Parts: sequence; structure tokens; C-alpha cells
Amino acid sequence: MDKEIARALLSINAVIIRPDEPFTWASGIKSPIYCDNRLTLTAPKVRTKIENALAGLIREKFPSCEVLMGTSTAGIAHAAIAGHIMELPMGYVRGSAKDHGRKNQIEGRLEKGAKVVVVEDLISTAGSVLEVVEVLREAGAEVLGVVSIFTYNMKKGLERLTEKAVTNYSLTNLDVLTKTAAEDGIIPEKDIERILAFRDNPSDESWINGGTK
Repeated sequence: MDKEIARALLSINAVIIRPDEPFTWASGIKSPIYCDNRLTLTAPKVRTKIENALAGLIREKFPSCEVLMGTSTAGIAHAAIAGHIMELPMGYVRGSAKDHGRKNQIEGRLEKGAKVVVVEDLISTAGSVLEVVEVLREAGAEVLGVVSIFTYNMKKGLERLTEKAVTNYSLTNLDVLTKTAAEDGIIPEKDIERILAFRDNPSDESWINGGTK
């Protein structure tokens, strides 16, 4: 399944691999890869594959789940569609509380003690998803864990998740995606090492320009 999802993301350019022309993230980090899972929403066949896979993953890993909560904004649609498939209630967590009305940060009904799974589109350093988990825990929810479409498996992200006792399951990851891209001729096999070098140490830019300083 992880290779099938990777191939689906590559097929619609939801993931673009470009080590010779790096992308710059909002944090300033230069990256050989850019992931925009929002594109899955406009590709019905890929969207169906992903949402069914997310629903299946939640059923398998978190069978006691009672509510899905999406991250704002990228996880909202995926939580809604997976929730519809599973016939479960869903809501989402804002980046910050509203400054008007009821001043909600959590949208949708959430009872104290509810068993929640957080739905995220991708995980890099895990900072955003852990903020969502913290908000839900403070509201009295029992956060069972996180499901996501894609993870970079970055050391910083893995360490943060472990520190906060949060389990994440992703449909696919950077290792699988790069190998699949090489198998399909999207990137030369020699670029796999460069891309994984970025994953292991994003602050070291020696992978740029063919991996030489």
C-alpha cells in the first residue's frame, strides 16, 4: 500500500522531486522535494484511494476511535471524507482561537474523554500536529494517535512525537517515495542518496549540486 500511495501522489505531481533546483520551505530550509497533498482533492481516483486507505488505517490501528479531528487547514477535508466513510463524527482544530463569536479553537462537538484520532496531510518536523494534539488534550480528549498521508521521517519529527507520546501512522514516506520514483524513471537512482541525506540532516546543504560542497 505504501508504494501504491507513493505512486499515486507522484502521478498527479502532489509530490515533486527536484534536487538540482531545490524548493525553499517557509522555515528557510532548502529541500529537494515539495509535497502538496491538497492536489489529491482535485484528483478523484487518487482521492478515493487515499481516503479509503486512511479509513482502513484508522480501523486497523485505532479501532476504538470515536472522533476524527483534522488539522487546519490541510487535514480538514481528509478528516471529513474519512469520517464519512467510517460514519464517525469529525471536527478540526484551528491554528488559534477565533477572536469573535464563541471564540472556538476546536470546531465541532468534542466531549471530554472522547477517543480522538488526528488526521494530518503530511509530517515533517511534527510541530504543527503536536500543537493540535496539545489543544485536544487540554480540552479533555483522549488522543489515540495521528494518521497522515505522507511523512518525511525526519529525526526531529520522530523525536518530538516520541517525547510527547504520540504515535503516527502514515500511508507512505520519503524512503518509499524516492525508491518508487527511481523505479519509475522519475529520478535517477543516484539521487536517492542525496534526498535521504537531506532528510537525515536538513541543515546540511551538501546534497545540493550533486552532493558536493
